[in-house]
Amino acid sequence: MAIDSWLLKQHQSGHPPALRFYTWSPPAISLGYHQHKYPEHWQHLVWQGEKVDLVRRPTGGRAVLHQGDLTYAVVTSDVTSGIVGSRVQVYQKICEFLIQGWRSLGIELQYGTAGRGYIHNPNCFGTATGADLILPDGTKLIGSAQLRRGGTILQHGSMRLHPSAELFTQVFGTESFSPVHFPQNLDIEKIIAALIAAAEDCFGMEFKVQPLSESEWEAILS
Repeated sequence: MAIDSWLLKQHQSGHPPALRFYTWSPPAISLGYHQHKYPEHWQHLVWQGEKVDLVRRPTGGRAVLHQGDLTYAVVTSDVTSGIVGSRVQVYQKICEFLIQGWRSLGIELQYGTAGRGYIHNPNCFGTATGADLILPDGTKLIGSAQLRRGGTILQHGSMRLHPSAELFTQVFGTESFSPVHFPQNLDIEKIIAALIAAAEDCFGMEFKVQPLSESEWEAILS
């Protein structure tokens, strides 16, 4: 997520928009920027012999367990994308590529309807607001969060693919876990390819795969 913050700063200084996908190793819990209350045992979690990291996002929202998920990040701006409106309208404009990409894989998504009661739930996936995407049975598949700096936007979010029920229960309790079922032939590479194609269509641009250079890694890590 330090890379996401760095990409936002780069875009502020004139670099092109960015689309990024990543997974987590070891697993981690990301806290929303303003989330200061969370269970103490989160600081001592161990999963398969590795400590579960506890990190803070540059964006808001509730805690997300990053294990068996795919994280996306979009860095853009009002000028580049023509995305204007309220925070929820901007969320939903960016989320169009997620809806279109998953639909191409045979999975329909819609926006959640929960109100502001979510602020009392430490688990991001414990409720679904109008900025979240849910399956037809009401299960939340994608939770997103956003940071705006002037006209620049960072929106990133977690897509639950194959989370461990055991670890999820350790973190959030038994009432929080609801499994997500996908077609057997749906792997992470196929999901990313579908989402990139949808993003190019929705944003009207072609993305170029570009790894970070050594100097860029140094800037991010510092």
